[in-house]
Amino acid sequence: MTNAVGPRAVFGVIVPSTNTVVEHDYWTAAVPGIGYRTGSMYIPRPAMDSDRDFEALLGQIRGSLDAAVRDVLTAEPDRMVMGMSAETFWGGVEGNAAFERRLREATRLPVTTGAGSCRAALRELGCERIAVFSPYQPVADREVGRFFTEAGFRVASVTGLRCPTATDIAKVRHDRIREMVLSLDAPDIEAIVQVGTNLSFVAQADALEAELGKPVIAINTATLWHALRTHGFSDQVQGAGALLRDH
Repeated sequence: MTNAVGPRAVFGVIVPSTNTVVEHDYWTAAVPGIGYRTGSMYIPRPAMDSDRDFEALLGQIRGSLDAAVRDVLTAEPDRMVMGMSAETFWGGVEGNAAFERRLREATRLPVTTGAGSCRAALRELGCERIAVFSPYQPVADREVGRFFTEAGFRVASVTGLRCPTATDIAKVRHDRIREMVLSLDAPDIEAIVQVGTNLSFVAQADALEAELGKPVIAINTATLWHALRTHGFSDQVQGAGALLRDH
C-alpha cells in the first residue's frame, strides 16, 4: 500500500540484523516516491569464518526469515525484496525458484531476490562470461557458481573475501575491494558481479565500471533495479552504474 513516504510504492526489504548497507544503498538512490520498510532476521551468532560456521549462519537466517516477513507485512508493502543474497543462490536455479515461490505464496506479493536479480541484470546487459566475488566462504561460493552456471552463464571464477563475521562484511576497505576486482578482470570477462548485500560497493562499482569499460554489478544495485523495473518504474539513477542509469 502506498503512503506518505512511498506514494508510488512501498517495498518490504528483508535483511539480516547484522546488515547496515542495504537500507543505506536504497535510500541513497533516492528514487522519487519509493519507500522501504525493512524487517530484520535475528542473527545472534554472526561468525562465518569457516564453511561450518557459514552454514550455521544460514540456519539462523532460515530460522528467522518467517518472523521478519511477518513483521514487514504489517506495513502493507507492495513488493517483497530480499536484501540478503546467499540463501537465494542456494540450490542453484531450482533452489532459487523454490525460495521465490515460497515467498510469493506466503506474502501474496511479487518477490525480488538477489540471485534472480543478478540473472536478469546480466541478461539485460547481454553478458555471458563473468567473474564473481563475495564476502563468503567456499561452501557458499560453490552455490553461487552453481546458480550462475545453471542459469546459462560461463563462470570464470567465484572468489570469496572470507570475512570472519557477518558484521565484518560492512568493514571491508574499498582498496581491498578494488584489488579484488582488478585481479578478476581479464579481456574475456564481460562482467564482474559482486554478491553479499552487506558489502558496500554501489558507488565503487560505478567508478570501476567506468575505469574498466565493462559492467560491474553490485548486488544491491541489481535488486533495486529489478524491483523497480518489474514493478513498472523506469526511473534512471545516476552514480549506481549503467544498469540503473541506462536500462
